[in-house]
Amino acid sequence: MRFFLRKIAGLLVSAVVASFVVFAFLAVLPGDPAEVALGTNATPDAVAALRHEFGTDRPLVVQYLDWGRGLLHGDFGTSYVTHDLIGPRITDRLGVTCWLAAGGMLVAVLLALPAGVLAAAWHRRAAGTVLSALSQAGIAVPAFLAGILLVYVFAVRAGALPAGGYTPLADDPGEWARHLVLPCLSLGLVQGAVLTRYVRSAVLTVLHQDFLRTARAKGRRRRAALWRHGLPNAAVPVLTVLGLQLSTLLVGAVVVERVFVVPGLGDLLLQGVADRDLLLVQGVVLVLVVAVLVVNVLTDLLYHLADPRLRSR
Repeated sequence: MRFFLRKIAGLLVSAVVASFVVFAFLAVLPGDPAEVALGTNATPDAVAALRHEFGTDRPLVVQYLDWGRGLLHGDFGTSYVTHDLIGPRITDRLGVTCWLAAGGMLVAVLLALPAGVLAAAWHRRAAGTVLSALSQAGIAVPAFLAGILLVYVFAVRAGALPAGGYTPLADDPGEWARHLVLPCLSLGLVQGAVLTRYVRSAVLTVLHQDFLRTARAKGRRRRAALWRHGLPNAAVPVLTVLGLQLSTLLVGAVVVERVFVVPGLGDLLLQGVADRDLLLVQGVVLVLVVAVLVVNVLTDLLYHLADPRLRSR
């Protein structure tokens, strides 16, 4: 419980620091949202009036404190461009991005676990070398390029899956799944190649441990000893990599959402940047940062639960 409370306290402090950094970074960028909203022909009086309406004519400290108080109540403010509440827009897009990241992680895990274990078990055979080479090649392929190739093969040539777009789960579960297949594959294949290397390395390390040789000496077959004693020990370092990759998926989904025209947080972020809607950009970036922090805390907790030696300390 003390460990859990320390992690939660660290998460809260990190979130506060992140909110300050995000606000300060966007505040020093050149340009004025009021001038962008009114155009180049706006009069100084009109610009001053709109600045007062937006609240950007106040000191930066006052703006940050007002923004922070709003965040504590779930209020991200009002868009400079559309004058809509930012919170509901982020909530709607966050669900799409979470589905995309979860699907990509599922593909990565289903691909990397068997491939990494087999590459380690067959590391002296040609099959193991081929698996290692394929994973190394997969690391070099960017997610957006993998998405374009998947669209060409499965959407353009085969016509089996849609090339882009998104259907809400509540409207049509079947179409929702079909529209997420290619985006999740483009994210999961690349991350799966990275994870395969870590799984292979962790299993190779375990194969040379004394406890595994002892299990073999007591009569267990190689596969049974690896499954019963090797994989639980190899899973401990892999959990850390999984947490880092999930954070990467959340941020990497920004590019993939543009490739497949998926209305997630990435699409909303780029829309806010294009419209110079700084308050919207602040909210989206802060949500992504906090999501990464939460994933890191959950990874630490899982790591603590998976390794009894940490609990005994």
